[in-house]
Amino acid sequence: MANKVFAVFVLCIVVLSAVHLHEAQAQDVYKACFTPCHKDCTSEGNGGTFCEVKCDNDCSAKVEYDQLNFKP
Repeated sequence: MANKVFAVFVLCIVVLSAVHLHEAQAQDVYKACFTPCHKDCTSEGNGGTFCEVKCDNDCSAKVEYDQLNFKP
């Protein structure tokens, strides 16, 4: 019985590690998209709030597409 509990525990750790790694990669993609997008948007004379919302929507969609391996 103890071996089964230990095996389940190890399996949970492996799964959680894989999920955390995937989230970290998504954050890197988001940052790489958001920073230049926001800089370009504000340099075009748009307001900070507008650029924040625009770039957040655009970059969030890009992260989701990348996670689904969807290429528009």
